Amino acid sequence: MRTIDWVSDADGPAIEIVDQTALPDTTRMLRLRTTAEVVDAIARLAVRGAPALGVAGALGVALAAARDAARAVARDAARAGDAGTAGDGGGAEERLAADVEALRGARPTAVNLARGVDRAAARIPAGPAAVLAEALALRDEEIASSAAMAARGADLVTELVGPAARLLTHCNTGGLATVTGGTALAVVTELHRRGALAGVIASETRPLLQGARLTAWELREAKVPFRVAVDGAGPFLMARGEVDAVILGADRICANGDVVNKVGSYAHALGAARAGIPFLVVAPESTVDDATATGADVPIEDRAAGEVLGFAGHRTTPDGAEAANPAFDVTPHDLVTAIVTDRRVIRPTAR
Repeated sequence: MRTIDWVSDADGPAIEIVDQTALPDTTRMLRLRTTAEVVDAIARLAVRGAPALGVAGALGVALAAARDAARAVARDAARAGDAGTAGDGGGAEERLAADVEALRGARPTAVNLARGVDRAAARIPAGPAAVLAEALALRDEEIASSAAMAARGADLVTELVGPAARLLTHCNTGGLATVTGGTALAVVTELHRRGALAGVIASETRPLLQGARLTAWELREAKVPFRVAVDGAGPFLMARGEVDAVILGADRICANGDVVNKVGSYAHALGAARAGIPFLVVAPESTVDDATATGADVPIEDRAAGEVLGFAGHRTTPDGAEAANPAFDVTPHDLVTAIVTDRRVIRPTAR
């Protein structure tokens, strides 16, 4: 199943996504028909994961371009005297530019979103069909990228820790975060397929529980044996010898090899370094950002206090409590054993 795709029905074109906020209780598909709906879906994490955000951004531009083309047709029909059709193309370029900026800024930390938007927007002068073709090309590239990362990453894990790997992963890096397959979780499922996986621990990923809700759901669907642990247990489980390697994804990889990923990743990297086990990052080449020198240069998204001060709609902290809620953290490159992309293996400490 593709977790994000382009569809067209009687009501016109739309972006169809799996609503990640409804999982694991309900598998609900959403059809997004306006730029505002796409921006909202990104902001509230109905669609998330760096590669998926890139595809969502590109498809969002295609949606906006298709809308303005339809308005132009309606306007021309009205000018030709078709009384049954109304339309107004005034300010079309301004509207489209505003939509592009809204999509680009929906989440600032993941580089894929801005890149996907910019790639599709560059085709606007060629018309809406060209914009859609570019967005669909990006979608197909992400599908192929997942397969390449799965194979290369599985080979590397077996090389580093042997044929019965016990892994710990953080946040969600499966098909929900891409289109199909995934990044780090694609490596996990490929090892399982090869009979080279002894087990996987999914850290719950506070405060929104992407590990407990989404990764656990995907592992169950793939019939991969797993356990869920609270985030803070990861380093101790490594110290106790229950983990052979940490494997996770990235929202941005800086030129020096610093890795920006879901908050909690840095703690797992420190635990892995102390335990002397590999810390592996799996992400497509599109996540490598050579224009950003180090993690210190990346804008880190701070999310709403309510995500930390309460749970499931109920406040769990006393009145007057304030929150610190960075959505991401930065793992310095010297703690990263290797970065696996769809094209290569990067060893930051060897640079």
